[in-house]
Amino acid sequence: MPWFDFLRRRKSVTLSEEAGQSTPAMRRDGGRTFAADVPYLLPKDMGETNRLDFQHYMLRYALKGNYAAPLRNPRDILDVGCGAGRWAIEMAQQFPTARVIGMDIAPPSRETGATPEAYPANYTFAQGNVLERVPFPDDSFDFVHQRFLTLAIPAARWPGVVAELLRVTRPGGWVELVETEPPTGAPAIDQLARWGGELTQRRGIDMSLMARIGDLLRDGGATRVTARTVKMPVGKPSGHIGAMAAVDYLAALSAVREPLAKLGIVDEASFDAMMAHGREEFDQGVFIQPVYLAFGCKS
Repeated sequence: MPWFDFLRRRKSVTLSEEAGQSTPAMRRDGGRTFAADVPYLLPKDMGETNRLDFQHYMLRYALKGNYAAPLRNPRDILDVGCGAGRWAIEMAQQFPTARVIGMDIAPPSRETGATPEAYPANYTFAQGNVLERVPFPDDSFDFVHQRFLTLAIPAARWPGVVAELLRVTRPGGWVELVETEPPTGAPAIDQLARWGGELTQRRGIDMSLMARIGDLLRDGGATRVTARTVKMPVGKPSGHIGAMAAVDYLAALSAVREPLAKLGIVDEASFDAMMAHGREEFDQGVFIQPVYLAFGCKS
């Protein structure tokens, strides 16, 4: 039986056991739910699901579509770190003859009310952790997509992650990466970025590496690599997209308020005060959040 048909028959799919992986335990912190024992810094709950949906629409507008690689009638598509699954579901609708898999360390929150029967017939979810092993055979997909996993992947693990993405890509298929760094340019916004940077460094994460995702693809063996930087405006004066970007960024920062305090990086009162100043700066000015996009072909 083809692997996709196997997934569809199972309805609720967990591939971690077949791949020798463990399903992450969950922990509560400051009223939010986080995956335990993984580097990922942001929550896995309904609040984060809503933020990721919001972020998806913002990025689709800023990047002028859901993908940049030169796709030609892909048969199989994989979204690694799919979160709520919005990108993968839209790709399943855009390519109705393709089989589309959204993969993440945990299923999307059930509080959305979505059921497997409500998804496109050519879409399904698979549980897996790219830091362990993508739970699919070699040469399974024509297009492998990974977006905004910088807060989940320690710097030293990136070469192995790229190798995994290319492993499951068919010869002639494409891997596409989309990553970012925080906006800077004003006192409070810069301070918030410094605190976030200290938190990521404690997990071995280096967001400055994201400017080199094109090089990471080349170093991993991808060919015909194309890389570009989209300068996304953040701040109300830049209009709708800038206001959306500010809301998204501040929502992500709010989610790590308690972890920052527990590690002694900043107390909650000081963090809240700096967040208020940051909102004022975003209300009054326009700042740039770089979004790095790169895609490459597997020979």
